[in-house]
Amino acid sequence: MALNKSMHPRNRYKDKPPDFGYLASKYPDFQQHVHTSLTGRPVVNFKEPEAVRALTCTLLKEDFGLTIQIPLERLIPTVPLRLNYIHWVEDLIDGQKQPRRGIDIGTGASCIYPLLGATMNGWYFLATEVDDICFDYATKNVEQNNLSDLIKVVKVPQKTLLMDALKEETEIVYDFCMCNPPFFANQLEAKGVNSRNSRRPPPSSVNTGGVTEIMAEGGELEFVKKIIHDSLQLKKRLRWYSCMLGKKCSLAPLKEELRKQGVPKVTHTEFCQGRTMRWALAWSFYDDMMAPSPPSKRRKLEKPRKPLSFRVLHKHVPCRTQEQSLFLTAVENTWIHGRQKRRERLRQLRELPRAPPCPGTSTQTSTISAVSPSSVEQFLFKCLLNVMCEEGDVVVELHWVEGQNKDLMNQLCTYLKNTLLKSVAKS
Repeated sequence: MALNKSMHPRNRYKDKPPDFGYLASKYPDFQQHVHTSLTGRPVVNFKEPEAVRALTCTLLKEDFGLTIQIPLERLIPTVPLRLNYIHWVEDLIDGQKQPRRGIDIGTGASCIYPLLGATMNGWYFLATEVDDICFDYATKNVEQNNLSDLIKVVKVPQKTLLMDALKEETEIVYDFCMCNPPFFANQLEAKGVNSRNSRRPPPSSVNTGGVTEIMAEGGELEFVKKIIHDSLQLKKRLRWYSCMLGKKCSLAPLKEELRKQGVPKVTHTEFCQGRTMRWALAWSFYDDMMAPSPPSKRRKLEKPRKPLSFRVLHKHVPCRTQEQSLFLTAVENTWIHGRQKRRERLRQLRELPRAPPCPGTSTQTSTISAVSPSSVEQFLFKCLLNVMCEEGDVVVELHWVEGQNKDLMNQLCTYLKNTLLKSVAKS
């Protein structure tokens, strides 16, 4: 099933995928790679490197006014997926002052991230590359699009990530870095022999790329850990560090590594395109940075929550309105093990020595304990309590707001239900 509906909401291809028929009629170089399916639709064979390259170059020309060249023996990027990453970086640095400066670690022959970022947003880029062929193509692609004033492509030694690349950039604070790391540790993994589930269908697109682009010692996990190591030394030289991931299983150990290192801001997201899923991780040493919510959290927030509710039969509540609402803040769990607590209090009272009452005082005393402001700050949870009349009965609803554990509200709901039903039964 295609994942286009899960693309970034600002991705231009989310609701309007490329029209192969129109593009074929306008660009002869692309037309030779477009075929007609059995249903009469124009289609492209994504297992042909030439077809993938033609589509990428055509989309960049048609939608962004960019002209590029890419060799077949190097990585051929897909535009919608790269556009997802650009839009997510926009979300990360939203609200920061212009001009915005970024670093693309391993820019590749296409130099696609700097070209898109500079064309769409006017971002300045430092683009690094270790491969001679990729460096030459990236430099030419920047020059022929007249973007040399915004994009600086630099050749760096093997295994250089951030530290060595920023030796000469001592005064600049960058807003972000981007990276599409080598996903695989060896040839077997690149071919899916060890890493691909046998139940999954084969990839629908061709896997192109040079050795340095698709493979690294330890795969993407170790590669990104090296970037994390560099970031621990650079810290606030960059506002946001980010990397794309090809495997979901890499996400959890990398987040755990950041947690161990005490990094204050960490977030992640998903990139969807066609039948391809990618993940991205970002972290910052700035406490005041606002991190966009991860997709799973956004889906939970967007999903309507059903309140916990129960019906109390034939109970009349005298009030002037048909509905009452209360905002509750629970600072202590007093609703579980009530019987056990009462027995314990009685036991303590029996064991306490009884002092004779003082003259002029009553044997019955009452104490009212107020909740201190400091205890309210350390609350268990907050919820909204609605009590309303409905068809002659009373309906009680509890709506979760925030807190440590939603099970606590479930316990309170059960306690209220049992208490009220007992009260109704006695009346």
